[in-house]
Parts: sequence; C-alpha cells; structure tokens
Amino acid sequence: MAKSITQEFVKGLWAEIPPFRLVLGLCPTLAVTKSVENGIGMGLATTFVLVGSNVLVSMLRKVIPAKVRIACFIIIIATFVTVVELLMQAFTYPLFLTLGIFIPLIVVNCIVLGRAEAFAFKNGVIPSLADGLGIGVGFTLSLASLGAVRELLGYGTVLGHQVFGASYEPFTFMVEAPGAFIGLGLMLCLMNLVGNK
Repeated sequence: MAKSITQEFVKGLWAEIPPFRLVLGLCPTLAVTKSVENGIGMGLATTFVLVGSNVLVSMLRKVIPAKVRIACFIIIIATFVTVVELLMQAFTYPLFLTLGIFIPLIVVNCIVLGRAEAFAFKNGVIPSLADGLGIGVGFTLSLASLGAVRELLGYGTVLGHQVFGASYEPFTFMVEAPGAFIGLGLMLCLMNLVGNK
C-alpha cells in the first residue's frame, strides 16, 4: 500500500509531469512563466486546487451519478479555485494581480479536470491525495524551471536577484510570448532526450 502511494506521488514528478509529459496546462505554462515567482505562485495555486478537488471527488465518487460527473467535478473545482483566489487576494495581492485571469481559469485547466476524471473518480482518498500532490508539485517545478530560464535570459535575474553583471544585455525576447514557446519547446526537447536515455 505504501509503495503504491509513493508511486502515485512520484509519477507526477517525472513520468506524468504535466506540461512536459502529459502536455497539459500549456496556457498558464506559456502565459505566467516570465519569472520564477510567477511560476511558483501559479503552480502552488494549481496544486491546492488539485489536491482539494481530488480528495473531494474521491470522497464523493460513489454518490456522484456518472451522467453528471463532469458538471459535479467543475463545481468542486470552481469551489477550490474560489478559495485559492480569495486567499491570494488576502495574502499575496501583488502576485494575484500579476497572475490575473489565469487564477480563475484554473477551473478549466485540463490537468485538474483530467485528474478528477481519470484518477480521483476511480480511486480512494489517500491515492487521490498522493496523485493530486504529485501532479501539482510536478506542475509547480515545471513552471518554476521554465520561469527560471525565461527570467535568467530575459532579465538576467532569478527571483529578482541579479545573476549576471551590469554589462549583461538581457535577451528580452525570452520574456515575451514567442520566448515562452521557444523556452517550452527547448525544455520539451531536453525532457525527451533525457527520458529516452
């Protein structure tokens, strides 16, 4: 039992890491990763929603009628998104303003709805919690790593701290929309190279 719980958590860190393996959640991945801070903020918000919705869907899986399960999943997910949105407004308001519309859009994030449908609705509470936490942590790491690459090349900083000297000419292309596609493509390529070995 403990081994399977660990496997459910660990799969989200590599085998099913959302943007790179499952190729899901690309909209926030491309939009909010101009910096590490934004990536971590979005990743943690999504993790909160994933864990909460997975646990609640798993608890209610025997009472939710199959015909209306998707509507029920969306209501559950929207509830957790509202909670995380209010918490961010209360405690991390500048980050909430930076992430903007992408916080409410977690409701329609394919990762969250996909985990509810593919895993939580078919499994118990503890495995669903481990699955949601693993996928959420993997998503957070993905966003943070892409944010680090884009911030480093685009601003010459990581978490707002200057990495390169004053003579560094920022590659501002990396913090624009096309830079997000280039950065994601390069990281997908790297993941495939490493994964194939």
